[in-house]
Amino acid sequence: MSETSKLENDNKISVGKETEGGITSSYAVDDGVELKVPYSFFGSIYDENEEKAVLEAMHKDSLTMGPKVQQFQSMFKEKLGVKHALAVSNCTTGLHVIAQAIGLRPGDEVITTPNTFVATSLAIVKEGATPVYADIDPKTFNIDPNSIEKLVTNRTKAIFVVHYGGQVCDMDPIMDIANRYHLIVVEDCAHAPGATYKGRQAGSIGDFGSFSFHSLKNITTLGEGGMVTCNNDRWAEAIDKLRCMGNYDWESQTDYWIPSHFDNRLTGGKWANNYRMNECQGAVGVEQMKKLEMLNEIRIKNGRYITEGIQGIKGITPVYEDPNCRHIYHLYTVCVEEAELGASRDDFLRVLYREEGVQGILHYQPTYDFTSFRQYKAVSNCPNADAFFYKRELNTPHHPRLTKDDLDNIIAGIRNAAEKVRK
Repeated sequence: MSETSKLENDNKISVGKETEGGITSSYAVDDGVELKVPYSFFGSIYDENEEKAVLEAMHKDSLTMGPKVQQFQSMFKEKLGVKHALAVSNCTTGLHVIAQAIGLRPGDEVITTPNTFVATSLAIVKEGATPVYADIDPKTFNIDPNSIEKLVTNRTKAIFVVHYGGQVCDMDPIMDIANRYHLIVVEDCAHAPGATYKGRQAGSIGDFGSFSFHSLKNITTLGEGGMVTCNNDRWAEAIDKLRCMGNYDWESQTDYWIPSHFDNRLTGGKWANNYRMNECQGAVGVEQMKKLEMLNEIRIKNGRYITEGIQGIKGITPVYEDPNCRHIYHLYTVCVEEAELGASRDDFLRVLYREEGVQGILHYQPTYDFTSFRQYKAVSNCPNADAFFYKRELNTPHHPRLTKDDLDNIIAGIRNAAEKVRK
């Protein structure tokens, strides 16, 4: 058996239908459709190295924020070339402690993208600030720098960008706007560990980066996990306290228990949280970091194979790679151009799913269309984001365990579905 075949065989996973997390746990649907390529909820590869690392961590005295988490942090900051990498429980909590560290409060505005998981905006509103949505570039699906500047007011405090699908935003003009208006830039890098822009790592360009190690992501730490990156010592100290309950050493202790083991204080006027990472996650993170480049290269190779296979289909637009970026293909996003195809995206997706057995997924409904965020819709003018989600996009299954048969089935499925709906 070849090494590739062995890797594929060792990483067959079961697709679960019974979960409590809804779309945060599975996309499996029990509707009788026979799938050739289901949308997997596991975006990485585990082997005996992760298994061994977990067992070893379980036998240690420190089971949270211990030596393995520290090793994971060190490897991460070395990879990105940043001064600080601080592990957290997930990307959402990472974004939240960033929002706290920069002092977001009611009355502040944050310019962000509507084309992202709701977590990006949750970090803003949890501190009472207002998300202001900028439109997206119709080719990269990232926030459009041209739509940002006109939204800046004297209440704007920060810009939260998201590197959609594994391709970094056009960061130079964004940083230029931020510098001219004295704004903080936060990179939501949930899709982008190892992605680059003009040679610079995602998460090292803005003031902060926040990464996700959820089960869908390019690397994962047992289903959840996150990392905050920055180069500012003062902000790093604030993140460190805000992720760990605001516990400080007493200024003077005669013995280690006097007056007690720790003091508790506000950090920048903010109450802290328990957003820590445990040692088993840290141990798996160490092993995943060793595989990051290999995993990303497989995704890139697979993504380009699909692009080549669907190139030239009338009404179907494959992924665009910005020449300034290393796109690491967290997602493979196909766009349906209704006028050219002669059918809607939803008609195409129904055929792709029900007749061709390829499960497509939509990412992401504009945040301002969720019930809890509709209060922010009135000031939003994002026609590209609206058209992208409601008319154009779908994501095909994309992870490093896809076989050549899987990739060929995806390509054939797209070609056949386009032909069927056109007729």
